[in-house]
Amino acid sequence: LTGVLDDCLCDIESIDDFNTFKIFPKIQKLQERDYFRYYKVNLKRPCPFWADDGHCSIKDCHVEPCPESKIPVGIKAGSSNKYSKAANHSKEFEDCEQANKLGAVNSTLSNQSKEAFIDWARYDDSQDHFCELDDERSPDAQYVDLLLNPERYTGYKGPSAWRVWNSIYEENCFKPRSVYRPLNPLAPSRGGLEFAGLFSSTGLCLEKRVFYKLISGLHASINLHLCANYLLEETWGKPRWGPNVKEFTRRFDPIETKGEGPRRLKNLYFLYLIELRALSKVAPYFERSVVDLYTGNGHEDAESKALLLEIFRDTKSFHMHFDEKSMFAGDKKGAKSLKEEFRLHFKNISRIMDCVGCDKCRLWGKLQTQGLGTALKILFSEKEIQNLPENSPSKGFQLTRQEIVALVNAFGRLSTSIKELQNFKVLLQQTR
Repeated sequence: LTGVLDDCLCDIESIDDFNTFKIFPKIQKLQERDYFRYYKVNLKRPCPFWADDGHCSIKDCHVEPCPESKIPVGIKAGSSNKYSKAANHSKEFEDCEQANKLGAVNSTLSNQSKEAFIDWARYDDSQDHFCELDDERSPDAQYVDLLLNPERYTGYKGPSAWRVWNSIYEENCFKPRSVYRPLNPLAPSRGGLEFAGLFSSTGLCLEKRVFYKLISGLHASINLHLCANYLLEETWGKPRWGPNVKEFTRRFDPIETKGEGPRRLKNLYFLYLIELRALSKVAPYFERSVVDLYTGNGHEDAESKALLLEIFRDTKSFHMHFDEKSMFAGDKKGAKSLKEEFRLHFKNISRIMDCVGCDKCRLWGKLQTQGLGTALKILFSEKEIQNLPENSPSKGFQLTRQEIVALVNAFGRLSTSIKELQNFKVLLQQTR
């Protein structure tokens, strides 16, 4: 897998080097920080499209929620008043209470003024969301420690997994209407969210090609994680996890996949570029002093923010970024209509993640989908980000803690995928 990617002026070798030597070690370190390791998710939301009939073949499907006592005090919603100075005044306290009822507390901001609190409550950015967001106030929403629930092979397969991806590609992914290659739910399956019969993206405008590649790249990344963290054997109750070269070959080898495997992996690189671009664009949001990665531990929070800003500096130094200005650049009315279609398609895909029958697959599917949705939101909000006020939250662009955690972890997964791909190249050479 070499050479220049389609629809951008970037080559695979440059991404490999940049990821290996600059990004991967730092993003791994950042994901271990308290602010980024706890993700609140509702795994009990019913599938809005069909009756859930999924099952897993091994016990590792289960997700272990995190006890409340383990969650850092600054992350727990409503557990402490992060605007204690404002709460000293009764009027401001009432405003805070009102904002609290509206679900306005945002953990990315620490001890700031009432103005920050109320601005948040008034700002309704539902029109900017590319994802269906979980209601964090739902009794079914629970914190999950991502480090204790790693993404790996689960044995989730069969008609349920087939239906999820088939629905994503057939109903929500732009493609030439004349092409239809349905998945076969009866085909031999070895676990995980199986590959769809993918479609050629030729003949589509840039925006629709990009959309297709993002979904295909996400799919490739998820499958790479399953191959790299596979249940190799389980003896005396002690599972051994590691890379499965045979499984990797089955999913990505040109002969085994009728030429589709390398294209899937190229789409993974393309997705990496898109999310990398979003990180470089959102840097001004976090560079403001008003934004803290607030957990309640001041020393750790400062270190986490410093590391995040260091990663942003690295992303800006990359010299082959995808140019998102080439998208939606036609006539104003047509561009707006296409962007809205783009957003609604992606939002629907995020809803389909509630139909995944395996809890661990659902957790990571929802997180990575939300991370990509957040990246898209950033890319289409450049003007709003450039006009951010330094000392108070903007009314035009906001990120919730959930979006921030999803954005960083989703990109961390892509960074891991590209690193694992290098590992598989070495393993394949050794087996020849």
